[in-house]
Amino acid sequence: MTQRIIECVPNFSEGRDMQVIKQITDEIQSVKGVRLLNVDPGEATNRTVVTFVGSPEDVVEAAFRGVRKAGQVIDMRNHHGAHPRMGATDVLPLIPVSGVTLEECAAMARHLAQRIAEELRIPCYCYEAAAYTPERKNLAVCRSGEYEAIEKKLADDKLAPDFGRRDIDDDIRRTGMICVGARDFLIAVNFNLNTTSTRRANAVAFDVREKGRPVREGNPITGKIIRDADGNPVMKPGTLKGVKAIGWYIDEYHIAQVSMNITDINATPLHKAFDEVSRCAQARGMRVTGTEIVGLTPKRTLIDAGKHYLKMQKRSTGMPEEDIINIAIKSMGLDDLKPFNPKEKVIEMMLEDNDSDKLVSKTVTQFVEETGRESAAPGGGTVSALMGSLGAALATMVANLSSHKAGWDDQWEIFSQWAERGQVCQRELLHLVDEDTEAFNKVMAAFSMPKTTDEEKALRNKAIQAATLYAAEVPLRTMQATLPVLDICQEMATNGNPNSVTDAGVGALAARSAIIGAGMNVKINAASLTDKSKAAELKQTADSIIAQATIKETEIIKIVNNKIQ
Repeated sequence: MTQRIIECVPNFSEGRDMQVIKQITDEIQSVKGVRLLNVDPGEATNRTVVTFVGSPEDVVEAAFRGVRKAGQVIDMRNHHGAHPRMGATDVLPLIPVSGVTLEECAAMARHLAQRIAEELRIPCYCYEAAAYTPERKNLAVCRSGEYEAIEKKLADDKLAPDFGRRDIDDDIRRTGMICVGARDFLIAVNFNLNTTSTRRANAVAFDVREKGRPVREGNPITGKIIRDADGNPVMKPGTLKGVKAIGWYIDEYHIAQVSMNITDINATPLHKAFDEVSRCAQARGMRVTGTEIVGLTPKRTLIDAGKHYLKMQKRSTGMPEEDIINIAIKSMGLDDLKPFNPKEKVIEMMLEDNDSDKLVSKTVTQFVEETGRESAAPGGGTVSALMGSLGAALATMVANLSSHKAGWDDQWEIFSQWAERGQVCQRELLHLVDEDTEAFNKVMAAFSMPKTTDEEKALRNKAIQAATLYAAEVPLRTMQATLPVLDICQEMATNGNPNSVTDAGVGALAARSAIIGAGMNVKINAASLTDKSKAAELKQTADSIIAQATIKETEIIKIVNNKIQ
């Protein structure tokens, strides 16, 4: 299942007193589920940039607490620094990382701004994707005049904040105002060149950056810059949208680099930037030897890159994510200067819990032995989810083998699409392996609740019913996630690599067994529900899926047996 993750990068107007900064970051970290990634104080700017990630709900709550504490411990009347600023919390952007859209982050930012204004009485502007007007997409417009202009802006209908407008008072003088917004993830990346020439690296940077280079008369390097009627340089745009870039020399590595900020990773994904810098470097007699990602990156950056290079090779993209990420690392030379560890560079992988206790993390032997112990879990529902995932894995394997079969290159993309469908089923079913056991444990926990008083009995019965419903719904999800596996098995048995037809058959057997086994768990839990209408609905859905699976499996086994003979 795709994690829903956002990032927040608030800037607080304190960069010198580490005790103050720690009070703010402690508040942020007080929200369980939030991971603090970086705290970057600046003495000259008197400003600290904090980076944290987590689920949208957790990050928004942590941001609110950080703003609240900053308003308590930072007095803007005494603030001086080199960086533009307007409030104790100056800017607060929400950034989509995984499973969340920019539009959703914008809605969250507006709601957060309103909450800050109402509960903390700190006026807020909404900027970038959260802006209510086009001009306020620009942060500089919202922060114009900085802290010193607050009183004037509060009194002006056109300049007033989006939330929390009132006459200036001592509270506003202390906290200032905040710009709350939403923006896309920014990737900072350096491309390594086989040259020491900063001028050559800069030439490539000008080739690709959106701003481009000034147009000159005659000689493109030393000629006079052509200007428009307003006296501004006429620019020849570069080839990449949403990209800023310069060239520089790095003493540590003894090479020149194209240093780049990708501000729109949808318009210019990392692999597109790599390919274009490589093309422009080659045109100027150079070669890109590798890539250095500065800071962190969302997983999709590497997944999209890995799939891009697999497609260029006419290879199936229906591979495990670990393999796809490795293709991206090797294709773009992410390990050129130093080892590249995805668990230290990819946000979603940094957030992964220590899953050593999960069933799916055990060896096959450990899983089997754990199942065979006296404890009731893992049981039939868990094993059903595992069988479903194995059926999906076999179907995916046949699709990948067919995609790479010699002489079948004209069909690689079709089989690749089937393999991707198999990977989706496989990931969902592996997740359900542990969720089924978790559902059983919730039922046991509900039965263990106290039942001394009538109130306790009522709460216990309510918890038992809720846990029992959940215990019926989880195996139903296993059935629903497994049913598409049979479609893949049937396609692979019919049109896949004939040498692997029995693998498709075994996949079908595993899938049908998973569906029937999960169906049994749906029915036994549904039978304990007091809501008989819901129980009947669950049983009817389960029976329908079992009937479909039985028909599919019969057809697949017939195809397999015909091909064997």
